[in-house]
Amino acid sequence: MAELSTRPTKDVLTDVLLDITAQHGLEAVSVRQVAAAAGVSIGTVQHHFPTKDAMLGAAFTEVVRRIRERVANVVLGPDVQRNLTTVLRELLPLDERRATEVRIQVAFAARAATAPALAAVQADILAEVTESIARVIALAGHGTDGPETSRRKAHIALAAVDGLALHAVSSGSWLDPATLTDALDHLIGMLLVP
Repeated sequence: MAELSTRPTKDVLTDVLLDITAQHGLEAVSVRQVAAAAGVSIGTVQHHFPTKDAMLGAAFTEVVRRIRERVANVVLGPDVQRNLTTVLRELLPLDERRATEVRIQVAFAARAATAPALAAVQADILAEVTESIARVIALAGHGTDGPETSRRKAHIALAAVDGLALHAVSSGSWLDPATLTDALDHLIGMLLVP
């Protein structure tokens, strides 16, 4: 049971929500389930998350915050290609923490396909990440690619990383960490060829 006295209740509920989603999928997420796992009343959960989509939005936002924090802590060097590879590896399920995050992202993306409010959150995040990747690709190309080409390559990179991540968490051991990193390295190499 989560300890409510040392952390804000909403943070505890969000962590419980992340745990339930990662272990059992979105089907298992309910106000009742979150309340029981957190050891609080249903009313407490509804106070912080009035709808299921509000709960899911909070969970996804927290996962994105954690990924951004990790990416921000990556030490970048002069090799732009290496920097891009290092940052994109943070989006792959190369360890249990990242695998949990990917399972949550996949669940969120599936729900966003039929929930306009969640789709808007998804679109904002994808646009932000794509622009960040496009800037790095432009730097790696030393100005040989225009903004549209860099953005197109960024879309390809993000779609490929998302696809690799999806396949890794949905296929058992078909894609292990070594295969994922090798595929990413090849992808980056292809995208950065002038």
